[in-house]
Amino acid sequence: MARRRQSRRAAPADARDDAVAGEFPIDTGTARITTDADGQGWLLEVNGVQSSHVAADPTRLDFEYMRWIAAVVADRHGEDRAGADPGMRVLHLGAAGCALPRHLAAVDPSSRHVAVEVDAALAQLVRDRFDIPRAPIVRIRVGDARAVTESLTPDSRDVVVVDVFAGATTPPHLTTVEFVDAVHRVLRPGGLAVMNIADTRDLRYARRQIATFAARFDELMLVADPAMLKGRRYGNVVLAASDEPMTASAALTRGLLVDAVPATTRDTAQTRDFLAGARPFTDADPAGDRPAPSITI
Repeated sequence: MARRRQSRRAAPADARDDAVAGEFPIDTGTARITTDADGQGWLLEVNGVQSSHVAADPTRLDFEYMRWIAAVVADRHGEDRAGADPGMRVLHLGAAGCALPRHLAAVDPSSRHVAVEVDAALAQLVRDRFDIPRAPIVRIRVGDARAVTESLTPDSRDVVVVDVFAGATTPPHLTTVEFVDAVHRVLRPGGLAVMNIADTRDLRYARRQIATFAARFDELMLVADPAMLKGRRYGNVVLAASDEPMTASAALTRGLLVDAVPATTRDTAQTRDFLAGARPFTDADPAGDRPAPSITI
């Protein structure tokens, strides 16, 4: 799925510097960084698959699903939310170019982020080439996303973002109830889990993946292009899950509707209806047997 962009601003001079760009060997193959069409940032491809857009302005997110995730996080933990606590702790499973950790750190300087990347050479490349805030603001930890999650202290994170792809699919061991158990365990009471789910128009995989989270979390919310949820196109669905109510605020609803790629939300009841009896993935029955959808992640 080729992601549409949001409107452009004048580019800082250093965003046009091709010193960042190039093709680089990494542990899992090859990474390619190119300056984007208007010189305001860079595109990161991993083994020929578009992985990240990193803008010179860290508050700008070009991939629509990342904007949707950021909006959901802000709606729940943003500084303008009544009673919001400073120092949000976020675990990002799937670091790639660290666009989302950069964004959240820029809009909430008190937040702290751990971004997990399985490819050590890619993690170092991203550190070297992009302006990623240093620890303790953004830590890049090399390791398998599930193994790292299972090793973390219980009740230690406010948000866990799952955005892990190998090629065009999420690795099977990151699709199961047992993995979601580990995510649930590291979240503080009322914490937020968010997953980027890519699927084709039949949505069979998306329904099973959502059912997997529904087996462990009480409250659910979907964010997607309405056409995607109606099976008219392929693309991304953002799933948010918590044990506390996941009702979209009026501000979130308005913000999603005026996005460059307008999106809508479905609440817990609507999401459970959407599942249509789909069964969860388990370690004994993971998502590995599905064909890779013909989309660019």
